[in-house]
Amino acid sequence: MSQNRWTLLVVRDETDPIRQIEVSSGRIRRWAMGIGATVFAVFALAAWIGSGGIARMDAQSARAENELLTEELAELRERIAGFEGTLEDLSERDRQMRALAGLRGIDAQILEVGIGGPGLSSPESTALWDVDPEAAAETFAASWDLSALERRASLLAESFDAVGDSMKAHRDLLESTPSILPTSGYLSSRFSNARLHPIHGRELPHEGVDISAPKGTPILAAAKGTVIRAGWVAGYGQMVEVDHGYGYTTRYGHASELLVRVGQQIDRGAMIARVGASGIATSSHLHYEVRVNGEPQNPMNFVLPEVVP
Repeated sequence: MSQNRWTLLVVRDETDPIRQIEVSSGRIRRWAMGIGATVFAVFALAAWIGSGGIARMDAQSARAENELLTEELAELRERIAGFEGTLEDLSERDRQMRALAGLRGIDAQILEVGIGGPGLSSPESTALWDVDPEAAAETFAASWDLSALERRASLLAESFDAVGDSMKAHRDLLESTPSILPTSGYLSSRFSNARLHPIHGRELPHEGVDISAPKGTPILAAAKGTVIRAGWVAGYGQMVEVDHGYGYTTRYGHASELLVRVGQQIDRGAMIARVGASGIATSSHLHYEVRVNGEPQNPMNFVLPEVVP
């Protein structure tokens, strides 16, 4: 059977004769297949070479990332060390402040270790372990140290709050504790369970101290508090009574003039009355009492060290 043939006319220029080439269809197909195979091989080779280059680039990128991670971990460890030093200083200050506030120091083991870890049992449990065990171990150690420091910082913050509350309460107690002589004068009669009464002529308890002073001498509050009585009281004459809280109350009797009213808030040293001889009194003086939970106490036990005439 005759084959299909292709005739190719080759023309170089106008002066050259036309050349005629006859090619069978089978040969053209073989040429096409050969060219296709060659092109495929070239593209396959290019793809193989390209994939190797990408892999090398990925490897270089991974090495660069590992180096950067190592540097960042080293910097993190330095910062952790600095943070730990700062917490050591704060722990020492906390110890001193707790002592001043009358609180026991935090147990050293509690302060050093705290409770719990970074939330993981071991470096092997991290996702990084399968990729880079060494980096995983370093990261785990840094995470553990950070968690411990965070717990320690939180514990110190709570301790500072407790110290502040204690100091505030302690300061309030000191401000509310009677600690000064309410007036200037001469201590003419002391606290006694059985004193010969100058008017009644028999032994009776003297539940305070008497301070002789000229009429009109200022009477000062012995501590801060609230006025709960200001007026005439049998035996005391014109009297001021102050509730200082914490079970403390004070009484100031025989005044010639009262300068405060019931419910008024006063500070230590505030002028509340003037010395007089009202009530049962033979001369101008201040009768001063200190009571703790209602029980009379010797006022001189509360006066800060000073010369008492």
